[in-house]
Amino acid sequence: MTIKMIAVDMDGTFLNSKKEYDREKFDYLYQKMKQQNVRFVVASGNQYYQLKSFFPTIADELSFVSENGAYVISEGNEIFCGELQPDSVKDVLTILSEVEGAHTILCGKNSAYVSEQEPDEFVAYGSKYYHRLKRVPNLFDIKEDRLFKFALSFPSEKVKGVLKQLNEVLGDKVTPVSSGHEDVDLIIPGIHKAHGLMQLQQLWDIKNHEIAAFGDSGNDLEMLKHVGHGFAMSNAQPEIKVAANEIILSNDESGVLVKIEELLSK
Repeated sequence: MTIKMIAVDMDGTFLNSKKEYDREKFDYLYQKMKQQNVRFVVASGNQYYQLKSFFPTIADELSFVSENGAYVISEGNEIFCGELQPDSVKDVLTILSEVEGAHTILCGKNSAYVSEQEPDEFVAYGSKYYHRLKRVPNLFDIKEDRLFKFALSFPSEKVKGVLKQLNEVLGDKVTPVSSGHEDVDLIIPGIHKAHGLMQLQQLWDIKNHEIAAFGDSGNDLEMLKHVGHGFAMSNAQPEIKVAANEIILSNDESGVLVKIEELLSK
């Protein structure tokens, strides 16, 4: 088995329930990856500026498939940036304004945005995942950014129903996917984590069967199906376990690091 790229989701996968990871173990494995010319890729629905904060000393060496593939950065250089059509943004915002209990973050290349009408608790919650988060008077008025994703929050018992409703109403304007923290992302159709990995594969001439990927949620589905070696956490959603080649230890048992060490030893 030759592995040339390792791609990891963050929430519920690489990070434990306390939003941490075994840094000493990872540093050791990262050096082994470099020695074996294995690329380490962070593939997450979260914002690039938040993701790089988890790797303060090596962020400029790493590659990030952030915002579910809408914004891909490698070694500090932009590789890909998606964009929602302005009419689609307007239509989605109009529909969301009629969904009871919905909280919305509109995500762009320069920042994420939240309405001034949103409660402070939601803004504080959003700040965990979006280190650049601006309060604005009206989401409809954002013009000076390249917008590529909606991040939505609902009461957990409503997520399944809301996903169904959004699929029915929004059609092909955006694709709803569940993210790692029981929320819903609306992404550009065809722009997902697997698409982000493809951009890096072209850059490095890496084949699908030379990639190992790790995930736990709906936004990891395309990625796990795309790669030759897909691993689902034992805490993963049922459809992710079905899509994976193997189910490994949970995120609270450092399942990703245990499996990476095994892969590198082979």
